[in-house]
Amino acid sequence: MPDQPRPNPSPDPAARRRNRIKLLAILAVCAAPVIASYFTYYILKPEGRTNYGELIEPQVPVAAMTVSELPAPVPPPSTAATSNAPAESHLGRFRGRWVMLTLTAADGRCAADCAQRLYVMRQVRLTTGKDRDRIERVLLLPAEAPAPTLPEGHEGLQVLRADAAGLSAIRAALASSDAAGILLIDPLGNLMMRFPADPDASRMKKDLAKLLRASRVG
Repeated sequence: MPDQPRPNPSPDPAARRRNRIKLLAILAVCAAPVIASYFTYYILKPEGRTNYGELIEPQVPVAAMTVSELPAPVPPPSTAATSNAPAESHLGRFRGRWVMLTLTAADGRCAADCAQRLYVMRQVRLTTGKDRDRIERVLLLPAEAPAPTLPEGHEGLQVLRADAAGLSAIRAALASSDAAGILLIDPLGNLMMRFPADPDASRMKKDLAKLLRASRVG
């Protein structure tokens, strides 16, 4: 008689436990660098040293927040027949990088104070030298607001729309209806620090530089 195929043996419980432990170890290794950067910066800081930015506690996960690109004013000829609707994505698209984020006014305008924050964000990023590619700059505006008029010189700035629920979540996290200021999102997608509405660029740069040095993720 031909040999009958043998049924696959059920996984060994000990092997399953080992696999789970390996998976948890991998997850811990991925998160450890960012956790270590916070621990080094906020727990082991030398006596008398203070951070300039206000730490947001607890941190607020924002990676799942839905955002959309601003549509192109005039679609390219090759795509004129396709939909010009803005593509939706999430703030998690920046995972692995630090994000400096600021908001427009409720009507979508980027007035003088907003323009100043954009300038500070640009300058702070430039002063990080070789680490600049680890940092993104984002301007967030309400979903229904018109596209803002921005000053020149902000190449690489990500201008995104967010729905009312997402903006409300940010304001609630800040315990304020006024979210003016520059916010910092860590490489895991958590809103973790807030800088003043009229920030001191040199002090802000020191905070960011310390986090970049301590972090091995982003």
